[in-house]
Amino acid sequence: MNEQESLKNALSGDINAFQSLFSAFQNQLKSYLYRLLANRNDAEDLTHDTFIKAYEKLSTFKGESSLKTWVFQIATNLSYNYLKRQKRWTPDVSEQAKKLVLESEQLRNSIVRVHETSAATTYDMKEHIDTCFTCIAKNLPIENQIALVLKDVYDFSVSEICLILDRTEGTVKYLLQDGRKTMTDIFDNRCALVNKNGVCHQCSELNGWFNPKENQQQALMKLDLVKGSAKYDREELYQIRTALVKAIDPLRSKGADLQEILLKCNSMAMGEATA
Repeated sequence: MNEQESLKNALSGDINAFQSLFSAFQNQLKSYLYRLLANRNDAEDLTHDTFIKAYEKLSTFKGESSLKTWVFQIATNLSYNYLKRQKRWTPDVSEQAKKLVLESEQLRNSIVRVHETSAATTYDMKEHIDTCFTCIAKNLPIENQIALVLKDVYDFSVSEICLILDRTEGTVKYLLQDGRKTMTDIFDNRCALVNKNGVCHQCSELNGWFNPKENQQQALMKLDLVKGSAKYDREELYQIRTALVKAIDPLRSKGADLQEILLKCNSMAMGEATA
């Protein structure tokens, strides 16, 4: 059965046909929500809620966009309401989380336990960049964060983002420009992979903890980002960064479980979660 036939059946009330269509982008939708919310359980819950709401509202789908874009609009509205209740993260969230971990034996033991019992705890430079990107994006105003993640990580067009956010083209372009500038400014001040003032502290400490036999400088040099950093300007470095992030599914990467608990520590530092 092709996509048009499945959509026709779904519009007639066939939930299995809709499930088939939804499953084509379900993993991408869930990872998108995870990048916005930084919480695996909430991302899974909102993915489920999106499926239910989209199926219930399917009769209102007029084909003015792809079904995927329409579903992402529903998911974005749900996540927007969630994010409005949360505090935006601050640039020093990692330092605050580190202080929290150092003060809590329970948290330290939780991180160690995940590292010792899970296979998904690799934390090389690419994993760090992905985590860092998610954390910094949560510094942005909600609409900037949503527009930037949709465009720069999931390759939605400006016109599609206009539909998803119900904003004009000019507004969306401004959200993207402003969001990228803020992200780049924070990277400049906080990440050694961009400002070239040495190895990022968090990278060094976590890599030393979880990969004690690996020389940190050798790990850095594995990345073309570092090898060529001197010849790139700020915009090009940002683009390289997003290319690395695009290549990672944060829910299925080799470091997914470690990333999850590190993001939880950040959420706790921002007062959003408890141990």
